Amino acid sequence: MRPQLSAASVIKFERSILGWQTHGCNPPQSISRLRKNDMNVNPDFSLKAVIDTHAVAWEASPVPGITRKPLDRIGDEVARASTIVKYEANSAFTSHAHGAGEEILVLDGVFADENGTYPAGTYLRNPPGSHHAPYSTEGCTLFVKLRQFHPEDLATIRIDTKTANWYPGMVPGLSVMPLHEFDGVGCALVRWAPNTIFNPHVHPGGEEILVLEGVFHDEHGSYGAGTWIRSPRYSRHAPFTKSEGAVIYVKTGHLDYALT
Repeated sequence: MRPQLSAASVIKFERSILGWQTHGCNPPQSISRLRKNDMNVNPDFSLKAVIDTHAVAWEASPVPGITRKPLDRIGDEVARASTIVKYEANSAFTSHAHGAGEEILVLDGVFADENGTYPAGTYLRNPPGSHHAPYSTEGCTLFVKLRQFHPEDLATIRIDTKTANWYPGMVPGLSVMPLHEFDGVGCALVRWAPNTIFNPHVHPGGEEILVLEGVFHDEHGSYGAGTWIRSPRYSRHAPFTKSEGAVIYVKTGHLDYALT
């Protein structure tokens, strides 16, 4: 069970997630969707990357019944990677270890391993050194991030985001569900009511967003559900929503980390 957070803790966490408010910063880099040689995808973290994951074809994995859509990747089958992964019904992955950790958000269906069953909306963190044998009886779709943990971040986390608490944000219409924070890296779900406007701000350690519901906007574009956005260190934007509102997964600070 997660402890209740104080108002001060939520504000501190939200500042780390939503960035420093600022009126001056280098403009974001141009968008790159370039796939490099071998298995590398969007490997230059100094460039902005935007992908409509609904428009990307599924690719085969080494295991029958499991396909994936790579978003960024540095390495071969053992890689630092962010990926949409699909398990067909009654598919299973071989038992394996996570030497540098694994982060999962269950987008639909029901995911499982020998430790439990995780329906849509479950957030999981399997720390460095953990291992499991994942499978899905009814099928599922996951957002998976591999090898992006601090080596001392050893907490195993399971959060049902369907029932976890939302906290008031820094501006009217904004709600935040903290998921994890360690060594300056923060992760949360952020719910934007329709017609919410946030202040211009900068992300010194970069920012990554997956739009889960609605449409998210900033001065650079509009991003519907299923859009993945990776913005480089010291990128700046002024996000807002229109009549649709939005719910986003957001991670900040992790682009400071050495690539492993």
